[in-house]
Amino acid sequence: MTVIVGYLIILGAVLGGFALAGGHLGSLIQPVELIMIGGSAVGAFMVANSGKVIKGTMKALPTTLKGSKFTKALYLELLSLLYDILAKVRKEGLMSIESDVENPDQSPVFSKYPVILADHHAMEFLTDYLRLMVGGNLNAFEIENLMDVEIETHHHEGEVPVQAVSRLADGLPAFGIVAAVMGVVHTMESVGIPPSELGKLIAAALVGTFLGILLSYGFVGPLATLLEHKLNEATKMLQCIKVTLLASLNGYAPQVAVEFGRKVLYSTERPTFSELEEEVKSRKSK
Repeated sequence: MTVIVGYLIILGAVLGGFALAGGHLGSLIQPVELIMIGGSAVGAFMVANSGKVIKGTMKALPTTLKGSKFTKALYLELLSLLYDILAKVRKEGLMSIESDVENPDQSPVFSKYPVILADHHAMEFLTDYLRLMVGGNLNAFEIENLMDVEIETHHHEGEVPVQAVSRLADGLPAFGIVAAVMGVVHTMESVGIPPSELGKLIAAALVGTFLGILLSYGFVGPLATLLEHKLNEATKMLQCIKVTLLASLNGYAPQVAVEFGRKVLYSTERPTFSELEEEVKSRKSK
């Protein structure tokens, strides 16, 4: 929603300012310029990126129209789930969570946390390392190194659409110049027409530069920045799980382990100690 509002503000400021200065909005309507800029940008995007990157970018772009799912409520649920899992391990041993890890959809522990259960990346990360804790002989240092590598890989994959959109935005001003040059060429070959008609051709050519810059810095570039913010939020969730599990592996009690995870979170979404304690207690009573 904020993306649409932002776009409307940009258009209102630019077009409104132009109209207030006495400009005629009709002169900015140049579909041929848009065809040249848009078509060139799409073609360059396809040349520069593999099918996997194009597919990933198309999948990522719709998420920009949605608000962030990484809220305080989500992290309260995540930390409560981690507490329940670690408390069960501490009370009954690591082998007690084997069936929960293998079939989380049927687990009485995981089923209490439907929002986390529906998050494929978080669940895969969590259950994979719980599985290693149950059946592997890895120590905390080895698991931490493996977690770091996986989080880095996840972040790198998420950066691919960000870089693709960012590079597209970087190229749009140049395509705007190309459209403008084409307009100038057309103007120069029409020098025999009346000055009023010549002025319209020059204006149409300049609109190409205007559109290229506006699309780059006002529309496409901000999408790349937004995708980057969303990626950082997703990575932070994995870091929270990582720190909590490692704290447990190092012998800390569940209450302390989830506190480690809580401290990793951004301050804007981080629940307070009291809020987390109340959440855990309320879920215990259910």
